[in-house]
Formats: sequence, C-alpha cells, structure tokens
Amino acid sequence: MMNPLMEMQHVSAGFGGKIVIHEVNMTLLSGEVTCLMGPSGCGKTTTLRLVAGLLKPQEGEIRLLGKTIRMETEEDELIDIRRELGVVFQGGALFDSMSVGQNIAFPLRYCRNLADEEKISSMVLEMLDHVELGDVREKFPAELSGGMRKRVAIARSLVHSPALLLLDEPTTGLDPITARHIDQLVLDLCSKFGFSVLVVTHDLVSALGIGDHLLLMEEGRVSWKGTSKEWSFSEHPGVRRFAEGMISVREMGGVER
Repeated sequence: MMNPLMEMQHVSAGFGGKIVIHEVNMTLLSGEVTCLMGPSGCGKTTTLRLVAGLLKPQEGEIRLLGKTIRMETEEDELIDIRRELGVVFQGGALFDSMSVGQNIAFPLRYCRNLADEEKISSMVLEMLDHVELGDVREKFPAELSGGMRKRVAIARSLVHSPALLLLDEPTTGLDPITARHIDQLVLDLCSKFGFSVLVVTHDLVSALGIGDHLLLMEEGRVSWKGTSKEWSFSEHPGVRRFAEGMISVREMGGVER
C-alpha cells in the first residue's frame, strides 16, 4: 500500500462561531487522485482550506507532509506548509495585474526563494510547455480564454514542484470539451511528476474520470467513500441523491453553483 501523504483525523472546523464540517476523516495516498464531491454548501471548500493550511481545525488534527496541524499550530508553521503545496482556486485566482510569466514565476520567488532570472524564465517556459501552452509569458490573464487561464493557474501551482496539488472546482465555468481536456491534463501531469491531487468538485463526470478514490460529503460529513467502480454499483442513498441531482441540473441546462 502507498504511504499516506495526508491524514485528516476526526476534524471539525468552521468560522464565525459555526461548525461547518464534523468529525471528518480522510487519507490522501502518494501519487493518487482523490475527489471530494458534494452539493453546494456541504463543506467541500472548507475541507480544502484546512488541507491548504488556510484554516485550522477546531477539533482533531491533520498530518501533512510530515507536519501536524492543530488548533494551536502557529501561523509561521502554516506558512511553511503552504509553501510546499500547489493550489488552484476556483476561477484560477491569477493576478490580473501580472503577466502570465510573472504569475507562474511568483511561487519560484515566494516558495523557493529563487533569484536567478534566467533560471526562472527557463522554468516558466518549461511549465508552459507541460500545460500545452506556447510562449504566452507576455500576455495578461484578461487576454486568455477560460481554459487557457485554468492551464496557467495549474502551471503556476506546479512550477515549484509541490508534493500535493489542491484543485477547487477545476472544471466550473468550462464547456464540456475544455473540462475533459483539463481532466486529462491533470492525469497526465500527475503521472509525469508523481504528485498527489485532492480535487473538490460537483462535476460527477470529472470525478469518475480522474479519481482513484471518491468521497461524498453531505451536510459537513463524509457519508460515503470508495472507487469509481464502487460508486457505479453503490445503492447508498447519498450516492443516488447526488447522481440524480447532477442529472437534473444537466436536463435543465443549468450548472450547479
């Protein structure tokens, strides 16, 4: 069995005095893709923020990259953890005032403290090639399509060679063809570089296509765990509800937000 890269043990957390997730247990294995699914408001993004070191658990603990995150963990420790991760927020969260090259170079300076401009430029170009983009270093995010911005965001998250990539709704807002292209790109990069991936998504097609392990979250709790094959044959009521909900959204021509 592969070694756990991250273990979340009996974690409860929230904000504003409200507990959003309750007693969550989760394990991420090295080199695998784990998809956390669920309807809007169920606690998926809160869980991602915990793994990213942007939020501390109020109960329980998270063991990540040889370090432990608890309520009493100091901010300096969380910053050190965040520098070892790659994160793509929903929408990409690129810096609009920076060029593509400056966006991708940012983690090299911030996370790896690189100062050699020639080396930085070379690494940026190499990463653009890995995400199937040409030399668009001088362009700004507003000049790119949605799919291209997503690929630039992925390039920025991976350029400093993190062990874990966190993706928040990576296919939201993309047409089906572009969404599947992003799915395949994530799989190809994961295979090439050997990092682990946690994907937070409501896109069932995406999760079934790329996930080694699937988790379903409902009302702040993980209600089901398994593989895509186990999902297909599961009679769990939560699995049925979620799948039927996604079918209803597609039939209405809408997108769940």
